[in-house]
Amino acid sequence: MNPSPNEQSGLRVVALGGGTGLSTLLRGLRRIVQAPGQSFDDPDFDSSEVVIADLAAVVTVTDDGGSSGRLRRDFNMLPPGDLRNCMVALSGDEDVLTKLFRHRFRSGDALEGHNFGNLFVAALTEITGDFAHAIQLASKILSTRGRIYPVTTANATLVARMGDGSLVRGETNITASRQRIAELMLDPPEAFALPETLEAVDRADLITIGPGSLYTSLITNLLVKELPQALARAKGTRVYICNLMTQANESLDLTASQHIERIYEHTGAPIFDYALVNTAPFSPQTLSRYAAEGASPIEADIERIESLGVHCIPGNFALEDQFIRHDAIRVVKALLRLMANTGTPSQRAR
Repeated sequence: MNPSPNEQSGLRVVALGGGTGLSTLLRGLRRIVQAPGQSFDDPDFDSSEVVIADLAAVVTVTDDGGSSGRLRRDFNMLPPGDLRNCMVALSGDEDVLTKLFRHRFRSGDALEGHNFGNLFVAALTEITGDFAHAIQLASKILSTRGRIYPVTTANATLVARMGDGSLVRGETNITASRQRIAELMLDPPEAFALPETLEAVDRADLITIGPGSLYTSLITNLLVKELPQALARAKGTRVYICNLMTQANESLDLTASQHIERIYEHTGAPIFDYALVNTAPFSPQTLSRYAAEGASPIEADIERIESLGVHCIPGNFALEDQFIRHDAIRVVKALLRLMANTGTPSQRAR
């Protein structure tokens, strides 16, 4: 039997993605990172489950809409929105500073629609002259339980080749297109991952990718130079957290295994050991509401997933309310069970 991760100094975890999917997962992961000098008190987790010693989030930076898009155009900086959401997710939700970072201005010609956290990161970027450093400073101010890195500091634009052969530039335009995405690219293509990110991936015991929009939150990260190779050679356990529902032109009619295949088409190599896939049903009312938007539950084609060399972890990982979203607690508990059974790279080498 493998030693418990708790017999070690704690797990080193890297979570890659973007959008609401990554921030949802981070809200669950932060709860098992014990803050220095504080006792653990969480009714959803036993104290023996506090196993994360180091948590790093690697976040997409191709957003060009809303407040982030305006700042990107006005200041020629990377979009801070997804990174800011991750900072909030890794900080205390009740904290006044956290509420301030979430605040969106509702009036004022120049301020309306802007998010305070985005403006704060923009100011720090001007002061320091370094976007990645600004993110680290903002995270320190929020006392986040984890480090946050942009996947690259290159100001690259997302470009999609659609099913009809046309090219669409910009994440907002790609998302709005009615055509199915066939291939995703970065312009310019020479966008390199941060050394800190590559080091974190190399040292990680657990690496998660997802949940999130297949192309614009996940694959966009995997277009960055050196990152796919780092994931392919990583010794840590690599887990794909599959989405719950299909999405517009990103994943309509795609099964869980086809999500993995689309990712592999862009990485050029297998990068997953496990896939966490929801198999719980949803209510007819919820299915009807989503069907009106052309969305449906992603089929858990377990045999096909396994045929790709990826072990499937099926289960109920969803919360069904006004929207369907991942239950971060169930997801994190499944990840903890997996690590308890497989051990860390150092444990497996014994």
